[in-house]
Amino acid sequence: MKLKAALLSLLVMAMVFVSYGKAQAIEADVSAGVDVLSNYVWRGQNLVNDSGVLQPTLDIALKNGLGFNYWSNNSMNNGETTETDLTLTYSRDYGKLSTTTGYIHYGLDSAPDTEEIFVALSYDTFLSPSITVYQDIDEGDGQFVIFAIGHSIDIGNFYGKDVALNLGASAGYNFSDGASMGTNAKGKEFNDFYAGELTASLTIPVTSNITIEPKIAYTGELSDDADEAISALNVGYGTGRDTEVLYGGVNISMNF
Repeated sequence: MKLKAALLSLLVMAMVFVSYGKAQAIEADVSAGVDVLSNYVWRGQNLVNDSGVLQPTLDIALKNGLGFNYWSNNSMNNGETTETDLTLTYSRDYGKLSTTTGYIHYGLDSAPDTEEIFVALSYDTFLSPSITVYQDIDEGDGQFVIFAIGHSIDIGNFYGKDVALNLGASAGYNFSDGASMGTNAKGKEFNDFYAGELTASLTIPVTSNITIEPKIAYTGELSDDADEAISALNVGYGTGRDTEVLYGGVNISMNF
């Protein structure tokens, strides 16, 4: 089973982390959180039918640049876990340029598991532009690219702590990944813009290590090819030809 193989790989990586730490003291930032959302939207696809979702996550970031993330999606309607993702990353900064390479295992309940590797670049300047290139190495054989910008604005004080308004926008481009991203009206894999998303959230510190972040997002298709692909894959609110989704919720996170 692919998930067992992924867990074994993660166990091996953990042993490497520990072995490395015997030579150098391991320092890590650990955080955990949960998103409570009206929908589960992934790259423009609405993936849960008639239910809000709970999405818990655990992040471990070592000072040497290695990182691990656990994430899952859980239906609030029946309590079922529909997806569990495991991610390994390595990040480095070169002045204002930040780089991350990584591996993602997608453990899916209603479809075959799959895997991706990715490379992300971001630059610390106005609007914090970034580009992330994903390569499916299992069920699919194509690539998916996400271009993103974002900006945070301090808007006030909440019981002595600064509150920030976070605004973001992203656009995805599909390179013939029919297995994950669907096909066009001719039933063919395609190269075209896929989905765009606009986001807004408020970062509200509650204590020194607990943060609440209400959020809202709007996503929609960016091409006729994507319209056909997304409408065929949507299973949640607005199924059928409706490829535009307005959704939101709140994130609660804690740093340890």
